[in-house]
Amino acid sequence: MKRTDTPFWKWLLLFIGGCLLFTFVYGFSSLPSVLGEEYGMPLWLQAFMCVATSAFVLVMYALWWKWTEKRRAADLPMRRLAADTGLGFGIGLLFFIVVTGVIALLGGYRVGSVHWDWNSLISSLFMFLVVAIGEEVLFRGIVFRMIDDRWGTLVALVVSALIFGFVHITNDNATVWSSLAIAVEAGLLLGAAYKWSGTLWLPIGIHWSWNYFQGPVFGFAVSGNDTTSLIQPVIQGSDWLTGGSFGAEASIPAFVLGLALAIVFLLFRKRPA
Repeated sequence: MKRTDTPFWKWLLLFIGGCLLFTFVYGFSSLPSVLGEEYGMPLWLQAFMCVATSAFVLVMYALWWKWTEKRRAADLPMRRLAADTGLGFGIGLLFFIVVTGVIALLGGYRVGSVHWDWNSLISSLFMFLVVAIGEEVLFRGIVFRMIDDRWGTLVALVVSALIFGFVHITNDNATVWSSLAIAVEAGLLLGAAYKWSGTLWLPIGIHWSWNYFQGPVFGFAVSGNDTTSLIQPVIQGSDWLTGGSFGAEASIPAFVLGLALAIVFLLFRKRPA
């Protein structure tokens, strides 16, 4: 049933309820990484808990569809889990290879040293999976989808992107510019990828890879948060070029590339007959 078939008051209650529920569910799913750091859990247990809580978020989302839509979650087709997540992961990797390469060519980035810490690399991989699933379910599965159903894609893109960008303004080292940059390069891109694919798997893959390669591999801050990284980089020059202490997400190269990719997804999306 389309949201336009329901009274506005009911749609609004479902929208607010969905946002509150999945904010709580996302917070719960983050416990493994917090407990792992606090109590020094073995790596295998951290990984297991991350996978388990990620699955819990997806099950809750499927149940939310069942309750509110009276049908299966159309944007979680299991037959496309591997293909779309893998495609998204590859896009996120290429995104940060290009962004890092451009910053390096303009003199803002070079490799200082390489530090192999397998435990950190693997635990970060699973931790950012939780982040990707939790945030994509909330911002694309609930916010974008419900607004899109009610008011159309353009409104959904703008509103969901702005919300996604400006929830990051409370992060360390955040500014109005960094929040606007995330809204455009990530919020629009992930919304466009969701609309193009029709599944959450693609934006989950992009989001997962984006955070992982930005921080634990290339050594930038991730949305203002420092991480243990494979590459210990020397980052210098203008914040407009490098993103400064917030990370490469606040850089002009990331802004331009993210916007360009969003436009490509929107131009080639399937339109209703």
